Amino acid sequence: MTRVLIVDDHRLFRSGVRAELGDSIEVVGEAEDVETAVQAIAAHQPDVVLLDVHMPGGGGQEVLRRVLGSGSQVRFLALSVSDAAEDVIGVIRGGARGYVTKNISGKELTDAINRVAEGDAVFSPRLAGFVLDAFASSEAPSIDPELDSLTQREREVLRLIARGYAYKEIAKELFISVKTVETHVSSVLRKLQLSNRHELSRWATARRLV
Repeated sequence: MTRVLIVDDHRLFRSGVRAELGDSIEVVGEAEDVETAVQAIAAHQPDVVLLDVHMPGGGGQEVLRRVLGSGSQVRFLALSVSDAAEDVIGVIRGGARGYVTKNISGKELTDAINRVAEGDAVFSPRLAGFVLDAFASSEAPSIDPELDSLTQREREVLRLIARGYAYKEIAKELFISVKTVETHVSSVLRKLQLSNRHELSRWATARRLV
């Protein structure tokens, strides 16, 4: 049975992944940020690490840099809400063996984990094309420092704002309060130096985050 470690900064999401994997995959541990991920990987030596892209301490790319840079042979499968080219290319360049989005089914995720454990590269269908295009071209998409400055939750809120959701609808979708949504929007506006939600929508659309 493939041994997996789940790295994500949302406890409820980690619990959901455990439930979806059931008895088909052995979950040996969890981590919520870069530091705990590096420690847990060293302690448990999993076959595959399910790696979130954006989280406290530097994100998935920092985990890849520190773990693979130490000579570890563990394989990484990125599991993220983001399907932005910058995120996908960034972690693949960093050494991940695949990238799937969080709308994947439990059965598909189990299959992806087992394939990565066996040495295959795995991508969600709509991501595979531009990954191949990027590496075939002379210039792959560069990392976007503005995008990378946002937390995963801020990116989730930004994506829904760009899709035209009202604050109450975002709160319901993400199981957070309207006030928390407002706080995230204010933080995103400040980080991106934008003035209103219409500018946010244009910014997100330009980066294919919608």
